[in-house]
Amino acid sequence: MRLTVAQALVRFLAAQETERDGVRRRFFAGCFGIFGHGNLAGMGQALREYADTMPYHLARNEQAMVHTAAAYARMTNRLSAYACTTSVGPGATNMITGAAGATINRLPVLLLPGDTFATRVADPVLQQLELPYAGDVSVNDCLRPVSRYFDRINRPEQLVEAALRAMRVLTDPVETGAVTLALPQDVQAEAYDWPSEFLSPRVWHVPRAVPEPAALERAVAAIRGAERPLIVAGGGVIYAEATEALSSFASRTGIPVGETQAGKGALQHGHPSAVGAIGATGTTAANQLAAGADLVIGVGTRYSDFTTASRTLFANPGVRFVNLNVASFDAAKHSGLSLVADARAGLSALDAALGDWRVSEDYRAETLRLTAAWNDTVDRAYALDNQPLAAQSAVIGAVNEAAGERGVVVCAAGSMPGDLHKLWRPRDPKQYHVEYGYSCMGYEIAGGLGVKLAAPDRDVFVLVGDGSYLMMSSELVTAVAEGVKLIVVLVVNHGFASIGALSETVGVNRFGTWYRDRDGGNLPTDLAANAASLGADTVSVTDVDGLRAALAAAKESDRTTVIQIETDPLVSAPDSQAWWDVPVAEVAQTSGTEAARAEYEKAKRAQRNYL
Repeated sequence: MRLTVAQALVRFLAAQETERDGVRRRFFAGCFGIFGHGNLAGMGQALREYADTMPYHLARNEQAMVHTAAAYARMTNRLSAYACTTSVGPGATNMITGAAGATINRLPVLLLPGDTFATRVADPVLQQLELPYAGDVSVNDCLRPVSRYFDRINRPEQLVEAALRAMRVLTDPVETGAVTLALPQDVQAEAYDWPSEFLSPRVWHVPRAVPEPAALERAVAAIRGAERPLIVAGGGVIYAEATEALSSFASRTGIPVGETQAGKGALQHGHPSAVGAIGATGTTAANQLAAGADLVIGVGTRYSDFTTASRTLFANPGVRFVNLNVASFDAAKHSGLSLVADARAGLSALDAALGDWRVSEDYRAETLRLTAAWNDTVDRAYALDNQPLAAQSAVIGAVNEAAGERGVVVCAAGSMPGDLHKLWRPRDPKQYHVEYGYSCMGYEIAGGLGVKLAAPDRDVFVLVGDGSYLMMSSELVTAVAEGVKLIVVLVVNHGFASIGALSETVGVNRFGTWYRDRDGGNLPTDLAANAASLGADTVSVTDVDGLRAALAAAKESDRTTVIQIETDPLVSAPDSQAWWDVPVAEVAQTSGTEAARAEYEKAKRAQRNYL
């Protein structure tokens, strides 16, 4: 069939499917884009021609549309995705931040930036980067280090192999992340006779890798020899749809389960083994158990510094690790016993091999006692009445209540992700959506849009601070245009609350973290009015009771609603009693820095390599 490169690519993408556990689904739900001279005549024409098979969504910011695509992929457990197309130049480079977030979080997103002319007959074209040392480099090469696969289609014949390679990476649980196919604008419009097989429906089977028998035997022996084991549940548990397997395994063995940010919701709140968040933003229950654990069983986690409290959390001198992960790279961390397998298949195999083994009754009782104490702490934080301004913990409590059984909370940056990790009580594996691998300011509203597109039957609650809102509020317009309802809780604390609090501990004393004019006064901004100007319904409330009422009304509405509430940035959530390694200036004249350095050096002594 004779088609342009862009037409063939759109037809190919529309024909791709994934299959896991016998369930098939379309892989690409559609394409987000912003058109410029570098993609309008090629990709734009193709998307218009095949709008019935590849739905197109106009975004307002290129970075934001990649965030939306990543959120959608996460909500579908990486079994479905979006493509994103831009022009060459600033449109393409705007996608770098979103691509980095997708790759760090292991989420499939296909990027289709336009590129300069392959023939070079019109060089230098508008927005072209010229380098005196290389003629084959464009700004798109900036996407190489944040892409799991990168290719530039300089000839129509190259598309077949490149598209298939791109799909292999996008659908591979180990390799997935952002994939970039750079499309020179002249090549996009060039016609070619395509083989029918390339355009035919194709199913990509997503496997469940089973553990190697000898590795399973070693892991079982390690667990049987442990007296105080602890499971660290990461995002891999949720992506593999292994939450029921984890619940069964933990119930039978009695092993307590701490959760990373990506793994939050792996166990429902109230499960007898659920001890909540772990690490620098963890619960006292999980962190106290982690300090004494003689065996850490990591399931689907990459052990970020927040999870390990910068390698100070697992303090038992003889602690060992068993790492169940689909990626051997992560399974080998901390010199652990590697159990390379799908989380669900691996947990089922461990459960069967362990037989009737379980932890002691004393250890079970300790787990329940520590969890009950933390639950009391959360109850107090949710009920905190901090007039004249609300406490952020009480705001989270109100949203948690409004979310019910299936509402989804979305957040990414600032102080709220840490507070949510500690305080949120999940009732469903997909209820908690906090982007913390990249912790990207501006993700929240765009991410909420992706979540709602993936789960239109759920209420989506976007929690965003004023700092992050000002970074990227543009996708409120997209939500309104697409008729996608979001409930946005806009927390105003006049600055960067998280970094402000951190600065207190490193001797910087909130320098550069307040939103102030040159005379030290609050800025006269009205973010609710801004949201209204973008097409959202808005309401400002002054206390948590008003927030509850506004949330109830927003749930009944069919439109996007932004609820603004001012909070006190100096009222912190309960302490996790864990550390995070942020170096302090070794010499300084500013007040407080010397004392902060002494505290840093003291904490640093607890840091270790797990050998």
